[in-house]
Amino acid sequence: MPTPPVPPPPPGRGTALNPPNRFERLHLEPDPDCPPEERPDPRTQYFDDTSQSVLTRNDSPDIPFTIGLNPYRGCEHGCAYCYARPYHEYLGFSSGLDFETKIMVKRRAPELLRAELTSPRWTPQGVAMSGVTDCYQPAERHFRLTRQCLEVFAELRSPVSIVTKNFLVTRDRDLLAELARHDATCVYLSITSLDADLAGKLEPRAARPEHRLRAIRLLAEAGIPVGVMTAPVIPGLNDHELPAILDAAAQAGAKRAGYVVLRLPHAVKGIFSSWLETHFPARLERVLSRVRDLRGGQLNVSDWGKRMRGEGIFAEQIHDLFHTAARRAGLNRQPFELSTAYFRRPSQQLNLF
Repeated sequence: MPTPPVPPPPPGRGTALNPPNRFERLHLEPDPDCPPEERPDPRTQYFDDTSQSVLTRNDSPDIPFTIGLNPYRGCEHGCAYCYARPYHEYLGFSSGLDFETKIMVKRRAPELLRAELTSPRWTPQGVAMSGVTDCYQPAERHFRLTRQCLEVFAELRSPVSIVTKNFLVTRDRDLLAELARHDATCVYLSITSLDADLAGKLEPRAARPEHRLRAIRLLAEAGIPVGVMTAPVIPGLNDHELPAILDAAAQAGAKRAGYVVLRLPHAVKGIFSSWLETHFPARLERVLSRVRDLRGGQLNVSDWGKRMRGEGIFAEQIHDLFHTAARRAGLNRQPFELSTAYFRRPSQQLNLF
């Protein structure tokens, strides 16, 4: 029996697939004979997340933060490569289209954050936003939870770092500039490509590259420490763009840069392979072959120290290309050092008023 053709993603989505949830016994399959014009339009749905805490902790030695904050679960950006997709399976959803159309909203995030940061048990330290999903995804325009959380951070002068691929971060320059005055913030814009067409296919509902560069410029002009993340580096697709991305980001005002090699955990393997087959079929085998070369013959390795950078000759080439390009662009000369020196808790007397 011939393999059925890969369905193209709906407009504005990263995938048409909803692969089986590895924790669920039942799985629904769409009717393959349904004409495209009669298929339901996968509109975004928002669900209340009733979590009773908002800060998460990790002890991974290859992640540069210990405390994370994610106001949303799921992400409408629809990036085909997103390593966070499998997290949606813990909620009973799929890593595929569900991840980008069923968004969990932590409406109490600012309230819970305030309670945790003002608790006598809290040890002042940095918090990372967007460690899993983007805190400036489209839902933020309506719910404004990221801004409300930044208001808490600014009031308490508590350090926070942000990674995003959305121009919406510039909306909050006032709060970020206030935090920057107390050495309490830095922002990284994630840029995977300078090719608007490629970016539009790879990250359909994220800001286009020129807008991310403009965001870097506006943040830098406001006195906010800003860097660029070239993540993920996809061998055979965008790795050759590293020097151009770093140079453009530096010219826009970025001072630091980092990179992460493509990760394909669990169902993301099939989703990304399907994306390649739809958009770049001629490159499919080359890209996947290079990924296997980076991952010891597999498409994914979860070992600490290997999952972010890969291993082998191609990993070394990416490492050398990145660091040479960063040095030439004048990046990474000084670290972003966030400080807790100005952290302040509201006094009990102030609370009475």
